Amino acid sequence: MGTVISAERVEKSAKLIKLKVDIGEERQIVAGIGKAYTPEELVGKKIVVLANLKPAKLMGIESQGMLLAATDSEGTLSVLAIDRDVKTGARIR
Repeated sequence: MGTVISAERVEKSAKLIKLKVDIGEERQIVAGIGKAYTPEELVGKKIVVLANLKPAKLMGIESQGMLLAATDSEGTLSVLAIDRDVKTGARIR
């Protein structure tokens, strides 16, 4: 579980947002959620993060994890978020 510290759109991309996320350590995550969220909506959110992945590059920017999201049958995307005040870095079980 991580808290979004900052978020910004990736230049020349309609979908990608670069996030700084505190998961007990700071990680940079690049996610294709820019058509459903503005960066301002994401700052402060407590989100579900996969942190045990190899880093990957998206449009030349390193992503050090992946956030989890759901999409319904109509294509509406929703980032999985924590609904209680849980300590940053908590493990998902």
